[in-house]
Amino acid sequence: METDEIKKLKTIRVLSGRLLNTLKPADDKRGMYNAEIRVYDYYELASVITNLIKLCIITTHQDSAEVPPTIENQHIDVGLILGVALQLFPVDEFELLNEINDLFSENKEETA
Repeated sequence: METDEIKKLKTIRVLSGRLLNTLKPADDKRGMYNAEIRVYDYYELASVITNLIKLCIITTHQDSAEVPPTIENQHIDVGLILGVALQLFPVDEFELLNEINDLFSENKEETA
């Protein structure tokens, strides 16, 4: 391998160690990963779960776009659901892709 390619591979290894954070290897040996969401307490976790279920109910019953009247609290906290989605969004991994792109860009000087 050329010296430049070896430097790039070392740089990618360092960057991936620092930026690949969204997925953590699961304890089992099946090759699975865990993604983490942060909540303040069990009540917030319950709110996330119930809001996800309500959202699914509405999307699966397209004829009636409302939560069934048998559900006590019919309000859906879309902001809470979007907050969970943002926690799962792999921002660091996109930064890694950007760094790798910069490493291999033929026009590196033009983009700097």
